[in-house]
Amino acid sequence: QVQLVESGGGLVQAGGSLRLSCAASGRTFSSYTMGWFRQVPGKERELVAGISSGGSTNYADSVKGRFTISRDNAKNTVYLQMNSLKPDDTAVYYCAGVRAIGLIVPPQPNKYNYWGQGTQVTVSS
Repeated sequence: QVQLVESGGGLVQAGGSLRLSCAASGRTFSSYTMGWFRQVPGKERELVAGISSGGSTNYADSVKGRFTISRDNAKNTVYLQMNSLKPDDTAVYYCAGVRAIGLIVPPQPNKYNYWGQGTQVTVSS
């Protein structure tokens, strides 16, 4: 079992930045594909950004150029740097992982079997 704990959410003004962190308790973190998902009321959970065990990334079109996902395998941590935040970025952000070695970052939430508790990001106008 892997435990994921997100941190770094909060309230920020439009145009501002936040960095989310996700700390994993597992011993084989480098073998996991990791993703950041977000969900707002009335909408399906969507992949914001993901990074494979091989380092390939996948971003939602709405965040390309603004968000950057990265990982530090030595620290068992994945990050989401969020810049130029917009009010419609407001959501609960979840860290997710799945044991998968390769370059694929699946966008479907049901492909991930480990989830964090979520952290609220609120962007005010």
